[in-house]
Parts: sequence; structure tokens; C-alpha cells
Amino acid sequence: MMSLFQQKKLERLQANKEQGQQFLSENAKREGVITLPSGLQYEVVKMGEGSKPVITDKVKVHYKGTLIDGKEFDSSYKRGTPLEFRVNGVIKGWVEALLLMPAGSIWKLYMPSELAYGDQQAGPLITPGSTLVFDVELLEVK
Repeated sequence: MMSLFQQKKLERLQANKEQGQQFLSENAKREGVITLPSGLQYEVVKMGEGSKPVITDKVKVHYKGTLIDGKEFDSSYKRGTPLEFRVNGVIKGWVEALLLMPAGSIWKLYMPSELAYGDQQAGPLITPGSTLVFDVELLEVK
């Protein structure tokens, strides 16, 4: 029984990774999408004019996170409260993007699973190997 469960889990992981790679490959062809060597993709919705954070800074952001099918899994906008955290206290893809973003910027991030939660389950909707999409508004560098 356990072996069947493990097999299904592995199949789901592989399917998620394949779907994510296909999505990112197609997304990279769109005008305005920038792909970094790490695999992180982003597009600038609005370029801010404030300072860029450093790894140990605290930042204040609004964000929305979705799966590649558009299903929303989290949103500070819906909660009505921006989130504050240290740049080095979040997933790798966020760290990489935040270090490039001037305050006041709004970027759309497309994150391969290895820059997000990898092969781990993260809540009820983010299954292992999931590619994620975030709308990130960097409100303030503290």
C-alpha cells in the first residue's frame, strides 16, 4: 500500500515539474519576460524609483500567489494587510527578485519549483514540484 502511495506521489511530482517546465518555456517567449540564469522569470509591470533592498533588509510588500493554472493560493491584498519580512527569510525566488527591485516596483514573478518549495508540499494547494506565479508590489524597504 505504501509503495503505491509513493509511486502516485512521484508521478504527481514528475507531472508538476513537466508542466512547469513547459509553462516556463512558453512564457520565456513572451515579450517583456526576462529569464535569469537561475530560471526565475519576471516581467516589470511598474518600475519603482526607490532604493533596492539588501539581503538583511526588512521589506513591506503586497502580493498575490497563484499556480500556473491561475488558482490563487495566497493574497495579502485579500487580507487587506501588506506583509513585512526580512529579504533573507523567504523562498529563493523571492530573495533573488527582491534584490533587483527598487521600492515602488510591481513585478510579476514566474518561479520554477526549485526556487519556490521544491519537492515539498506547501499548504493544501501547492503540491510538490509546483511552478508558482506571484504578483509582487515592493511598497517599502525598511
